[in-house]
Amino acid sequence: MPIEFTLNGKRQSVDVVPQMPLLWVLRDTLGLTGTKFGCGMALCGACTVHINGQPTRSCTLPISMIAGKSVTTIEGLSADNSHPIQKAWIEVDVPQCGYCQSGQIMSAAALLAKKANPTDADIDEAMRGNICRCGTYQEIREAIHRAAEHRTVSHPVEPVLQASIDARAAASASPTRSASATARSLREWRSDQAGGAQ
Repeated sequence: MPIEFTLNGKRQSVDVVPQMPLLWVLRDTLGLTGTKFGCGMALCGACTVHINGQPTRSCTLPISMIAGKSVTTIEGLSADNSHPIQKAWIEVDVPQCGYCQSGQIMSAAALLAKKANPTDADIDEAMRGNICRCGTYQEIREAIHRAAEHRTVSHPVEPVLQASIDARAAASASPTRSASATARSLREWRSDQAGGAQ
């Protein structure tokens, strides 16, 4: 049975196995490759997307848990890199290898949508689950502060993020998946795929 959800502000339907992680639905089924595969264990943050406005790791999250929810990917922030976070990332020249940066940006955008002027402590708390192997943490912090300075209420992504946040607040909180359940789901997905994920 097709699974329906909202993706970057538009209704989306996919007909895939329920255990398939959201990351691979985005990349392999829908062709949105901005979200990256990092660790496959929801530990590094490279696969971060927004689910109802909340930064969420997509590599272990079964698509069945996304039904009826709102998903925003790096492609959904803006079509022309005009989001304040993206502009600040470019101005500060944050990326080195760049592999983790879509996840970093998604976590930073979620923070900025909730707190217009985050402190260093707010930034450290919000970004602690995103690993940068190149060590660009100081540049990331600087870019978030700069984005806060440039941020405007009228930016086109804000209503999308706010709607996602409102939907999350209105919805009942889903039970937290245990580490063993997450690992089991990932194993089931891999066993269903001949040759495994590419």
